[in-house]
Amino acid sequence: MDDLVQPIIRKLIKKHHTNCPFQLSSALGIHIRYADLGKTTKGLYFRKLRRRFIVINSHLPAEWQRFVCAHELGHDRLHKGISRLFLEEHSYFCPGKLERQANRFAVALLTADLALMHEESMREYYLRAGIPQEMLYFFDT
Repeated sequence: MDDLVQPIIRKLIKKHHTNCPFQLSSALGIHIRYADLGKTTKGLYFRKLRRRFIVINSHLPAEWQRFVCAHELGHDRLHKGISRLFLEEHSYFCPGKLERQANRFAVALLTADLALMHEESMREYYLRAGIPQEMLYFFDT
């Protein structure tokens, strides 16, 4: 998976001169909206009439909104043409796998401009990159 993600991220950063998920989404023509998505949904990505949207839960702290934007951008870049309806009708395609891939994309994007400092733990590195602490459980810390 990382072999797939890294070239995509390098190309995005080289072309748009940023690793900011909000700026990248805007440059790619993805509309960002904020809405009250309840207590369990942090964000979502969808296409409608050839337009692409990222919706972020408006009640999230800024750190989470940034991560969610990067995660949903990962869906746009990695899972083109795969709709939620398709996933639900074809059980061999595991939605959990796609979520893990989008999380890995988000972490790789948000850490793309940072180098691991001498004697810095991975946990400290991820926190310095603005990865929400709750996400550290899913990565080597």
